[in-house]
Amino acid sequence: MAGGFMTVTLRVAATAWAPGMVLRPWEDGDAAMLIEVYCDPLLRQWTRMPVRDRAEAAHWLAVRHKGWVTGDYVSFAVEEEREGEKRELVANVAVKGPRNATGVGEVGYWTAAAARGRGVASRALDALTDWAFGTYGDNGLHWLRLLHQVDNVASCRVAAKAGYDLDAVLPVRPPFPRRAICTSGAG
Repeated sequence: MAGGFMTVTLRVAATAWAPGMVLRPWEDGDAAMLIEVYCDPLLRQWTRMPVRDRAEAAHWLAVRHKGWVTGDYVSFAVEEEREGEKRELVANVAVKGPRNATGVGEVGYWTAAAARGRGVASRALDALTDWAFGTYGDNGLHWLRLLHQVDNVASCRVAAKAGYDLDAVLPVRPPFPRRAICTSGAG
């Protein structure tokens, strides 16, 4: 499935305990927010692509834009909506569609430091998972897997809360420690 996704916006309804969220494609104007979020040492520890300055932010955003054009790697900026306030960037969620006859796609996420512990990642991952199966299901997507470091306890909690069951632990692949594969099947 290629192109045409750039206008996709997903909404997550507010709950009694959390504001609503908007999942939207990343924009070039997000560079300053992205650099600010990436100042967090924990985020830098768990992610592969550094964002320390405008050039790295431009590269990071270009990779996301290309993914939207091809439809192979679709990444959403996640913002919380609070009435009367500017939306706040709280996370990123992404899905790689199935690349071959296996029917397996992959999801990933990170959460901004100020938003951790509030259920942001699991709620956004739920919305992304539903969207991915609805969007890529006709193209053969039957299974989503989530890879994360097993010593990232918070990420393990997000995966479980979003319904991704532990399937396997992969051997070490430098520069990252052991990674867990968590999976969620269609319907």
